[in-house]
Amino acid sequence: MSRPRRFSDSGQAFPIYITVVAGLLFLAFAYLAVGQAAVNRGGAQTAADAAALAAAQEARDQLAGLWVDALSDPAKWTDIFEGKGADDPCWRAEQLAAENDARLNSCDPELLRYTVEVQTNKAVGDSVVPGTENMKSTKSATAVIESLCGFKPPGEDSTTEVLPQLNCKGGKNWEPDPDDPAGLPKPEDLFDVHLAD
Repeated sequence: MSRPRRFSDSGQAFPIYITVVAGLLFLAFAYLAVGQAAVNRGGAQTAADAAALAAAQEARDQLAGLWVDALSDPAKWTDIFEGKGADDPCWRAEQLAAENDARLNSCDPELLRYTVEVQTNKAVGDSVVPGTENMKSTKSATAVIESLCGFKPPGEDSTTEVLPQLNCKGGKNWEPDPDDPAGLPKPEDLFDVHLAD
């Protein structure tokens, strides 16, 4: 007497297994592409932040130099502390963008405010997501200069040769003395530079 033949399901599971593994591999590569794009965007934002800060710091240093040059003429101080008189600092933004493997697309200098846009030099690269291999990330950032000090401008009828006292944040007061350059405040004492919120 012959036994009834039993059919095995093991041969039918193999194609399903291959399909599932292929789907998982595709998802893994897709997540890798998303990760590559995120890294590329992060690099672009880092370059933009650095470029904006570099432009603002260059302008801050120029303003501090202008203040030292105009030390004996307090009538000019107000314009300087309002950001007037500095040359275009966008060349520093371009330098910092290049150091972060990006190029400067634009730099918009305003009084005490500098906005830049950069684009990464490297593309996202090959991935399973079509059309992303040549994409480059573009990001922008804004840095601002904040005057840290105030002073009481001398009156028009003032005949005193004593320079106004600088009253700066943090309770620091300066008695500027043109004969003591070493005792003058540094650029970072006069102006704060930070990224805009």
